[in-house]
Amino acid sequence: MISQIPRLVRKLVRLVIPKPVLDGLERLRATQPIAERRCPVCNFSGYFGLAGFPPRIDALCPTCGSLERHRLFWLWFSDNKSLQSPVLHFAAEKMLSDRLQGCFEEYSTADLHADADLQLNIEDIKLRSESQGSVICNHVLEHVDDQKALSELYRILVTGGSLVVTVPLVEGWDSTYENDNITDPALRVLHFGQSDHLRMYGADFRERVRSVGFMIEEEYVGRGPQVVDYGLTRGERIFICRKLG
Repeated sequence: MISQIPRLVRKLVRLVIPKPVLDGLERLRATQPIAERRCPVCNFSGYFGLAGFPPRIDALCPTCGSLERHRLFWLWFSDNKSLQSPVLHFAAEKMLSDRLQGCFEEYSTADLHADADLQLNIEDIKLRSESQGSVICNHVLEHVDDQKALSELYRILVTGGSLVVTVPLVEGWDSTYENDNITDPALRVLHFGQSDHLRMYGADFRERVRSVGFMIEEEYVGRGPQVVDYGLTRGERIFICRKLG
């Protein structure tokens, strides 16, 4: 008899509370954090928040604002602090730039906006060739003409320099999905995941990078316990693209 009580309570709840209300409560429950996580960027431990559309659960650190890609980058950087100066950081994320400032002799942020150290267009970078030791570019290439941007990034790097890059990538797709005719922001969300994205990369991302001269190393991948501990995206990769001359 005791084992029947929870079932009876559920039936009673369904009778008393209207179905739309129950459905709403169930949807709300489905957006709650799954487990406590750790942020390697700011050392917060606890529950992460929602981010993105549709919302990703356990994605946003409530203290520093890091997302999955920022935490993945910081985990990689913590073990690979050998980036060559000068370091140029495009579309720099504040939670990263605040911490990277003191790690290099020369470090600059770059963007089209005035709040960056340098106002630069990544498709036409007004810097001299072979002037940068390293470039950081997290989830930027999907917003721009990537072939122009990659060619410019290759040009400004010194021989032996590195481009550290992440992009939204679907490994199961052989080819990148893009369509220049999709210009409506709502349709871009539907097709590419964000209103200002121009594409969703497939496995041919590597060939796009190699086509301008880079050699690629895939040094870090979100996997196993780290995905659980730090709230990473399963399988997301950091690409280290080197200019060998």
